Amino acid sequence: MTASAPAGVLYGLIADASHWPLFFQPCLHVEQLDFDGSHERLRMWAAAGDEIASWVSSRRLDVGRHRVEFRQDVTAAPVESMRGVWTVTSLGDRCRVSLEHAFTVAGDDPEDVARLERITHANSRAQLDGLAWLAERWDRLDALVLSFEDTVRLKAPPELVFDFLYRAGDWPDRLPHVHSMRLTEDSPGVQVMAMGSATGDGTAHDTESVRMCFPGAGRIVYKQTRTAPLMAAHTGEWSVEPDASGLDVTARHTVLLREDAVERVLGPAATVEDARRHLREELGRASRIVLDRAAHHATSAVRVL
Repeated sequence: MTASAPAGVLYGLIADASHWPLFFQPCLHVEQLDFDGSHERLRMWAAAGDEIASWVSSRRLDVGRHRVEFRQDVTAAPVESMRGVWTVTSLGDRCRVSLEHAFTVAGDDPEDVARLERITHANSRAQLDGLAWLAERWDRLDALVLSFEDTVRLKAPPELVFDFLYRAGDWPDRLPHVHSMRLTEDSPGVQVMAMGSATGDGTAHDTESVRMCFPGAGRIVYKQTRTAPLMAAHTGEWSVEPDASGLDVTARHTVLLREDAVERVLGPAATVEDARRHLREELGRASRIVLDRAAHHATSAVRVL
C-alpha cells in the first residue's frame, strides 16, 4: 500500500495499537499488558472470518527504521505460530507500507492452512485499506476523532450495577429506547449483540456490536461492527469503579467520523463540528439513559433487600 502521508504518521498509527479497534475494521479490542518503550505485550481480540479470536502478541517497535516486528506468544487454535513485520518506507512525497506474515498450523491440516491464509489475507488487506483511508485524512484526524464520557455517582453494590450492564439481553424490558435485542455469548465474556433502538427524535436505529466483559475489573468494552451512517467506527466502555464511599459508573465513547456523510445526514452546509455536537448529544443521551436505569436497578434492589 502507498499513501501520501509522512512516514512518521503512518508508523505512529501502526505503533499505537490502542487505537486499532477504532482505525482497523477487523480489530475489536486491545489491552496493553507490558511496555518498556520499545517492547510491548498485547492481548488482542479480532474478527477471524465468522469467529472471534483472541491471542497475546509481543511487539518490537523500531521508530528509527519505522518498523514493527510481532509474534504471537499465546495463539488461538488452529494457529501454532504466527509472526510478522510492519515496514514503512519513504518514497519522497509518498510512503509504502508493507505487512508480512509467517505462520504454522497445528497438524498442518490443509483446510486449516487454507482458511488461515484467507483470514490473514482479508484482515491484512482491511488493515492496509484502513491505513490508506487514514493517510488521506491525517492532517485533520484530530477533528474526526471524538472521545467523551459520562459518569454517575452511586451508593450501591457494584455487582448489581455490573449485572445490569452485562445482561444486555434484558434491555428491551428495562430501557425505553431499546426495542429489540439479539445477544449470544458462545465464549465466556465475549458477547455478540444486535440492538434495535430509537434516537432522540424517534428514528429507528439498528447497531451490531461485539462486547468483551471483564467482571473482575468491572469493565465491559465494545466495538460496534455496524454503525450509524455518521460514524466510520465506534468503540466504547462501561466501567464500574468502587471506592470507600460509593462508586462511579462511567460510559465512554470514541468515534471516528465519516466526513463524507455529514451533509447527507445532517443537511446542506452541516460541518464536522456540527457532526461532533450531534453525536455527543445522541450517544450521550442514550448512555445516560442506561446509566440512570442501572442506578435505579441497583438502588431499588438494595431497598427491597
